[in-house]
Amino acid sequence: MIIRKGISSDMPSVLALIKELAVFEKEPDAVEVTVDDLIRDGFSENPLFYCFVAEEVIESSLENYSKQIIGIALYYYRYSTWKGKTIHLEDLIVREDKRGNGVGMALYGEVIRQGKLDNVRRIEWAVLDWNTPAINFYKKTGANVLTDWHLVQMDENGIKAFLNSN
Repeated sequence: MIIRKGISSDMPSVLALIKELAVFEKEPDAVEVTVDDLIRDGFSENPLFYCFVAEEVIESSLENYSKQIIGIALYYYRYSTWKGKTIHLEDLIVREDKRGNGVGMALYGEVIRQGKLDNVRRIEWAVLDWNTPAINFYKKTGANVLTDWHLVQMDENGIKAFLNSN
């Protein structure tokens, strides 16, 4: 397995992992992003996100091998009025049949190393309250799981309703 920066040709595999995560998180129909969106938004002049991929090499001989993406860490930069530059880890996804083999830890470590390289003062992400294995994993690595904050979102319908009422 190797961890490397994602490239535009990886985006079909990245989207497949995003869809797998949506099923795991009990939102199988929630994914609206397309491969074209990922390519446009991640590989333009001003990318909106970056990603690392975990790639497994499947060898049948020295001359005959294939590679497959088995995990991703997708992140982007934010700005905190208290801390300055931060990284938001949007998703850390490992293919279900590859979990428990260090793939997630390798991707997680790569994002943390990137944060150190970029001199960010915080790396942040969200985790579902029922995802006990992930919460335990994060706590074991020294992350603080905040329980006194609520995640707030406004979807497209909420945006339209707000704008129509004001």
